[in-house]
Amino acid sequence: MHTLQDIAGTLGLSGHHIPKIAIYTLLTDSRKLINPESSLFFALSGPRRDGHFFIPELYKAGLRYFVVSEKPNAKNYPGALFLTVNNVLAALQKLAAFHRSKFDIEVIGITGSNGKTIVKEWLYQLLQADKTIVRSPKSYNSQIGVPLSVWEIESANDLAIFEAGISQPGEMQRLREIIQPTIGVITNIGSAHSEGFKNNTEKLAEKLLLFKDS
Repeated sequence: MHTLQDIAGTLGLSGHHIPKIAIYTLLTDSRKLINPESSLFFALSGPRRDGHFFIPELYKAGLRYFVVSEKPNAKNYPGALFLTVNNVLAALQKLAAFHRSKFDIEVIGITGSNGKTIVKEWLYQLLQADKTIVRSPKSYNSQIGVPLSVWEIESANDLAIFEAGISQPGEMQRLREIIQPTIGVITNIGSAHSEGFKNNTEKLAEKLLLFKDS
């Protein structure tokens, strides 16, 4: 469990005015709001949507804590707290990496062009009788999905299994810092998600970065 004050400190923000409210859920999709009193919304901006657009809707639903890159008019949101950062995605990833660093457990990182999810589920089925496992939900292996998956690690877990998917150079280093795998599994190297790479050799080199310290 992390408090809002702890999270602000991790993101390099200071201020004694930030309350020690327990945050259990990192939210990036306004449609998945369940517990507004213990959720922190990350207003991610992308080519198809801007998370800042959903702040009024979430505020109306009871959520009061937001990570933003563009601070809205506070007068319109009494009682709300906005943590303002330069890059919301980088803040989400930094927080997840910090959370991962708090746990000294075995972590299996899985990458490859295909088959990541089914290998993850095979491993879960094989090991669940002997281990208390946390794993990526569904196919959460992107720059957003990985930090949301890693955030789910709890003190009861003694094994984690996470997928890591990439589509262009530079992405795997960020995922490695979040997952920090101790064991690596690579499924295969094929044509999937090759658009951002010159060839399979370059793609393989990028994927292998996940296992630098494994």
